[in-house]
Amino acid sequence: MAQHEGKTAIARVIRERRSIKANYLDHPVPQELVLELLNDAVWAPNHGLREPWRFIFVPSENKTAFVEDLVQTFPEDVREQRRRALSEPAAFLIVVMKEDPRQKQNDENFAAVSALIQNFQLLAWEKRLGVVWKTNPFIYEPKVRELLGVQGGERIVGILHLGYFEQIPPARERTPAEEKFVVFAPKH
Repeated sequence: MAQHEGKTAIARVIRERRSIKANYLDHPVPQELVLELLNDAVWAPNHGLREPWRFIFVPSENKTAFVEDLVQTFPEDVREQRRRALSEPAAFLIVVMKEDPRQKQNDENFAAVSALIQNFQLLAWEKRLGVVWKTNPFIYEPKVRELLGVQGGERIVGILHLGYFEQIPPARERTPAEEKFVVFAPKH
């Protein structure tokens, strides 16, 4: 952690946060906590305050039924593997975005929802709630959209896997910004 000395609290959280993909503890994720985190996360920048998001929470007590319904949308030969993988998290938060037929506005909406998800991940990390943002191919499947009540003109941006954890995965190096940074120079 010495590399984080002298950093602001927010810089430390940004650098320390990890995606928690496995080894969740068997503790329920309270709906009240998810709402608390979302009520701060919605302060993400979003053009025109369109707030193009909505959320579907699958609490711990409904997880088994949700996973069973979800795996029924998969081909039979992969159901058991999917069941095992989807049974790991303690809860799920599905983030749905209202699409806009105008490309610029749709891009802005996607950026806003992405910023909201990052806010949520950082806030959850402070509470020792692990999150991984999943964008598995099945989020585009009509059967999954129907199961979740996703309407035409909406898209699933991600399924956030939630759960408490003990082990923090090691940090993976990032490319220094200087290696991807140029300064514009006028041509005349």
